[in-house]
Amino acid sequence: MTFRLLIDECLSPDLVDLAVDAGHVESTCLRDRGLLGTQDWTLMKHVLAADFTLVTVNAQDFRGGGQDAPGGLYAATELHAGLICLSSARSMDLHAQRDLFEVALEALATLADLVNQVLEVTEEASGEVFVTVYELPAAAG
Repeated sequence: MTFRLLIDECLSPDLVDLAVDAGHVESTCLRDRGLLGTQDWTLMKHVLAADFTLVTVNAQDFRGGGQDAPGGLYAATELHAGLICLSSARSMDLHAQRDLFEVALEALATLADLVNQVLEVTEEASGEVFVTVYELPAAAG
């Protein structure tokens, strides 16, 4: 499965090359779409209209407090192509961004889709990396 990944401005546009190399050839970034400085709620309109999976470190605004405290802009969205959140207890320099994004790309390769789901790649201070996938909005049950 290929994904249309949209790299948020809080991440390096260099990640687009990694996405394309992984087969996600329609991937792009906010800079290349002329969307730098776009407010999150306006960005959501672009993400949804173009069926993008957003890749961000600005997770709180988009997914709320995470799996145990969902919220944010995606919780209010009935149908979306997925959200990828990268986070680290250490510095998110280009090297760290690339490393965490590569982990996310490996996880994507194992998924049938990411519809209405969040893929989180989290690096702890120890350097240990965790991948979590959960539904957002949560399934009615």
